Amino acid sequence: MKRLQDKICLVTGAASGIGLAIAQAYLREGATVLMTDLDADKGEVEAERLRGAGLNALFQQHDVTDEMRWTQVMETVKERWGRLDVLVNNAGIAILADVETLTLAQWRKTNAVNLDAVFIGTQQAIAAMKGQGGSIINVASIEGFIGEPMVPSYNASKGGVRIFTRSAAAHCARKGYPVRINNLCPGYAATAMISGGLEEMGGDVAAQFSGYLQQRIPMGRLATPDEIAKAALFLASDDSSYMTGSDLVVDGGYLAQ
Repeated sequence: MKRLQDKICLVTGAASGIGLAIAQAYLREGATVLMTDLDADKGEVEAERLRGAGLNALFQQHDVTDEMRWTQVMETVKERWGRLDVLVNNAGIAILADVETLTLAQWRKTNAVNLDAVFIGTQQAIAAMKGQGGSIINVASIEGFIGEPMVPSYNASKGGVRIFTRSAAAHCARKGYPVRINNLCPGYAATAMISGGLEEMGGDVAAQFSGYLQQRIPMGRLATPDEIAKAALFLASDDSSYMTGSDLVVDGGYLAQ
């Protein structure tokens, strides 16, 4: 039997990058996946492609900062399938600006997407799962462990995700809910977020940063989205049945030195 056979999964930020890779990994392992993203056009195209391959994919547009929209998405899950087994809070953004130039509006936008939305999704998923069980995976980052001068709001939001997850996981365990909540902490991966950041840096700065990453990562390369998705598959499956409140770091050795 496949590892997620007949599981009902919700993956946010699933139109591209790590979110799309996670959705595909879950689908290949027998899951039904509701893919959500703010980018409706791209999300619909990807879901249709996956359905064309015989996989159980559905897409809905989803602003993860909107609590009412979260309620509507959860109602869709309940009405169509009657339960939710796995939630992956993956949607996220990064704004390049140091502490002196970052605006309050940029700070709030980053935290709304990266942290507030994780709270809303986790809270609603607990309500949906606590009767029958499930796994919540919050995508944090190695940037929640360290500080990078150009992404202070991203650092703060991902650090918040890590500690929030521990609190929520301990709560569920103490209450006796069969709900596990863990952090997936990717390092630098070959996604549009990274390529877009390099483009924003431009020219020599981007080249210098790329060279720095090659030297800083012991394995000498960025992760592929599929490599991150394999860790998310582990956290969604029964193979991680004794894990809750944990950080699963997938970073090519970045934090090891």
